[in-house]
Amino acid sequence: MKTTRQQIIDALCIRPMGAKELSRVVKASIKEVYGHLVHIQKSVQAQGRRLVLEPCCCLACGFAFKDRRRLTPASRCPRCKSSQIQDPVYRIEG
Repeated sequence: MKTTRQQIIDALCIRPMGAKELSRVVKASIKEVYGHLVHIQKSVQAQGRRLVLEPCCCLACGFAFKDRRRLTPASRCPRCKSSQIQDPVYRIEG
C-alpha cells in the first residue's frame, strides 16, 4: 500500500494535475493535498527531480501569477480584484 504522498508523486509523474483532481485521485481533502505538496517538493528535489508549478491566472482579466512561489492558489487578482482564479497545475519533471 502506497502512502498518500507516493500516490501524489506517481500521479504527477504521469500527467499534470491541479489540487482538486489530486484530491479525488488520492481520496484526501484539498487542504491535505496542499500540505503534502510542500513535502513532496522537498522530497523530489532530493531525488534530482523537481515539482513544477504552472501558475494560476485570473479568469476575469487574464493576469498570470508568474512570480508566485506558494503552492496554494491566490484568493484575489491584484489587478482587477476578481476572485475568479484558475487553480495552479503541478507536475514532476526529471
